Amino acid sequence: MLDLRQLRYFVTVAETEHVGRAAEQLHISQSPLSRQIAQLEKNLGLTLFERSQQRIRLTRDGATFLSEAQALLRHADRLENLGRRLGRGEEGGLCIGYVADAMHTGVLPGALRRLQEESPGIHVALYSMAAAEQFEGLRQRSLDIALVPQPPDRDDPLLRAATLLEDPLLLALPASHPLAESETISAQDLNGQPWIAVEGAGDPAWRDTFVASCVASGFTPDVRLDAADPLTALGLVASGLGLALVQKSMVRGATEAVAVRALPWYEASIQLWAVWHHVDLRPVVASFRETVLSHERETGAVVPAGGLAPGA
Repeated sequence: MLDLRQLRYFVTVAETEHVGRAAEQLHISQSPLSRQIAQLEKNLGLTLFERSQQRIRLTRDGATFLSEAQALLRHADRLENLGRRLGRGEEGGLCIGYVADAMHTGVLPGALRRLQEESPGIHVALYSMAAAEQFEGLRQRSLDIALVPQPPDRDDPLLRAATLLEDPLLLALPASHPLAESETISAQDLNGQPWIAVEGAGDPAWRDTFVASCVASGFTPDVRLDAADPLTALGLVASGLGLALVQKSMVRGATEAVAVRALPWYEASIQLWAVWHHVDLRPVVASFRETVLSHERETGAVVPAGGLAPGA
């Protein structure tokens, strides 16, 4: 059986790539730390580190093991916190995974506000994570609900999902740009213009996806800058550095330096999904999920997701 203490030692050494610094962080001596790592490798039958006089580096297998060890330790920490809250007589609180879109669209803040009004004593832990990590957290029961840009596989036996909203993409351009005077903008108008590409959450090939969607719509963007998020893109647009496609929920607060235009011929949007485990262990989880899903009933934003709709 794995020793969580040894796993913590391993993760610290792997992250620092230095036994001495790791020992300082862990408040132990180097020799016991080295012995614990060696014992872990022996128990696993696996070489985790390449060792030299200058440094210590992860092997390829060690890097794979590190990712899983970090996930296991996060789960262990959440489980410990859950146990302590239950021991104090609390309902256990909520562990919520989310992506940035869940925040700036108002879905998550609105749901949390209603939760605090109805159950002010509930403790909430928020975890900003990629969709795949959130799905694994749901399977391991370290997360209660996930707010993600895409659903899990339809054949996943444990998870259920529903779309919360579709946020259409609009064109943001500098107010000083010649096209800002046009009420109607065609695809040809955008051909060869300098562009700011906005990173797509959960899409490793987000830049290629963006360019492909533009080409399919009839224009080829000249991508000059990559922005990590829509707010950064809007700031760059306001500075006159290019055009960007930004979801409608973000451009509402755009400055006077940014003009916004709808592109009826460019049919693309950012989706937000709620995902949960099909078995509810605690009433507070089902109650909060209902609060999150009520966003659809209040706004009419949800698009049915086939067999993934609530109750599926």
